[in-house]
Amino acid sequence: MAILKHLSSKNADYGNALTYLTCEHDELANKPVLNPDGSYIRRQEFYLDGLNCEPYSFAYECKELNRRYNKNLKRNEVKSHHYIISFDPLDQSECGLTGEKAQALGIEFAKKNFPGHQALVCTHMDGHNHSGNIHVHIVINSLRKLDVEPQEATERLCDCKAGFKHHQTRSLLTHMQKSLMDICEREGLHQVDLLSRAEEKNGDLEYWVRQRGQAELDKKNKEVIEFCLTPARTKFQTQVQFLHDAITDIANTSTSFEEFQKELCEKYSIHVTDKKGRYSYLHPERSKNITERALGTNYGKEYLMKLFEENSLKGKVEKSLLEENPLDSFEDENDIQDIQIDYSFSPSIFGDSPPDYVEVFFLKSDLRLVVDLQNNVKAQQSRAYAQKVKLTNLKQMAQTIVYVQEHGYDTRDSLQNSYDEISAKRSEARQELRETEVKLKDVNEVIHYMGQYLSNKKVYGEMLAAKNKKKFREAHSSEIAVYETAVKFLKGRYTDGRIPSMKALQQEKQSLTIRRDAKQNTYNYLRDYANELKTVCSNVDAILNPPQEKKVKKTKQQEIS
Repeated sequence: MAILKHLSSKNADYGNALTYLTCEHDELANKPVLNPDGSYIRRQEFYLDGLNCEPYSFAYECKELNRRYNKNLKRNEVKSHHYIISFDPLDQSECGLTGEKAQALGIEFAKKNFPGHQALVCTHMDGHNHSGNIHVHIVINSLRKLDVEPQEATERLCDCKAGFKHHQTRSLLTHMQKSLMDICEREGLHQVDLLSRAEEKNGDLEYWVRQRGQAELDKKNKEVIEFCLTPARTKFQTQVQFLHDAITDIANTSTSFEEFQKELCEKYSIHVTDKKGRYSYLHPERSKNITERALGTNYGKEYLMKLFEENSLKGKVEKSLLEENPLDSFEDENDIQDIQIDYSFSPSIFGDSPPDYVEVFFLKSDLRLVVDLQNNVKAQQSRAYAQKVKLTNLKQMAQTIVYVQEHGYDTRDSLQNSYDEISAKRSEARQELRETEVKLKDVNEVIHYMGQYLSNKKVYGEMLAAKNKKKFREAHSSEIAVYETAVKFLKGRYTDGRIPSMKALQQEKQSLTIRRDAKQNTYNYLRDYANELKTVCSNVDAILNPPQEKKVKKTKQQEIS
């Protein structure tokens, strides 16, 4: 499937475009790859042509044209436009697409859509991460060089005149996409409908944010693993991807917008608003909503309302079938018996033979405390609120039972022992974290005074060599005072006179910083684990020892009436 991307640049150095097209680049860091001697590495295979210019004098000719028309001289002006045609990787193996053919198609596309412009057309044979897709780069000077006849997509007469800039509009981009689709259809290449809105939008910017975030996360996890710890997460997730996953999860089971809105808020803390017939979503870490247009058609009102109707109809059909033939869903009665045993409320949540379970690592759940209705003032004042809390309590009790069974706690004492053990480890981790923070603070203090010592050492030496030391000291009193304070601190800190170098201090600081971050992750892990076990203990006590409802004494007058 051939797709078309567009980027605009305000960089006045047109030579950067030629360097990118002809030399190896680190796409993740967006920097050229250099030889040990600092020179550029030429790409192994590419095809380069110029339109209305010589390719290797593209930068010079663009600047000359800009000066002739006094355009593209301001910092905030768009200097160039970069279009990328990416062909499907299967076009090379199944459709016989070659670099020469792709270059010819790119030149045809550029002549048709950018007539009169200076342009570079360059074909690369491999995509990002060596995906194997052939793609064509078209870089044009935003200023038109030659007069041309009005084209099919021309919106203004000046768009055909020399000295005027390329006018990118939605209708022009649509025309280009249609033009690309016609070329692919004519050549028998794989193609999708570029004019239809994407079901799930993942743009170029979103892709690179995800790639750089994953690289940064892998780097931090490597440091955590070196300290024999388990990373909290191994997959980086952007805000858009978080919304995609959360909305898909809730929408697949919701039967109405109200249910969808409620579940999305409770489970993922995402707020949904319906404004002017369109949905917009507020990520928990954002202050501005993300619209359905930015996410794709599968996250818009029209698609979701149809999905809600399908879910509702499906639920009604399943319910009616179950009422007519309640045993059809299972092979025999033993299956029903097993299901009832697994999910029923047993009088004692600690059975004689708990399920086998080996705990590998802790995953934080959404378990919450059971509310004490007898001591809840709001519940005493509002009957509706009390009913709502009772339903929530039942849900939390059920989740507590499942939690206990899954983790294999056979007695209340074993649960308490686990909580005590994790609490002790949490306290130990907190102590180790504080000790590491103190050491890091001490090293930072030494680096501070070492920096003052080194930065003012030259001034102090000049004072010692000056003929009139008193006058020199008065002229540089602040620098000398800082130097002497630093010397006094360092001598008091290192009584043996062996003061470490700044490089050694920086290395120690880096090591302590990594250790502090690892200790912080360990403490956060144990803290969350202990808090969850504390919640489980409290909920278990509420299940085993439910509070008795207070009996209201009736007065004699009430008894008579």
